Amino acid sequence: MMPLTMANAGETVTIGRISGKDSVRQHLSELGFVADSSVTVVNQIGGSLILQVKDARVALDKTMASRILVQPNPRRESAGFQAAAAH
Repeated sequence: MMPLTMANAGETVTIGRISGKDSVRQHLSELGFVADSSVTVVNQIGGSLILQVKDARVALDKTMASRILVQPNPRRESAGFQAAAAH
């Protein structure tokens, strides 16, 4: 797993876990950041991230985004591999 801050713009990742105090985890959960859900990085601007979570766009600063640990979306990678193998 890696911090969400390491994901590139346009990349969709799956949340593995959220670190930090209970109040921080609760706040992120209320924004839609929960384990096993997908998040797409829309853009990175000056250390802040614009993220697509469910049907909403949310901006998080680098400190808050670094508490969200993610892994690459396996469905997307396997689809890309299959498309590359077909050519």
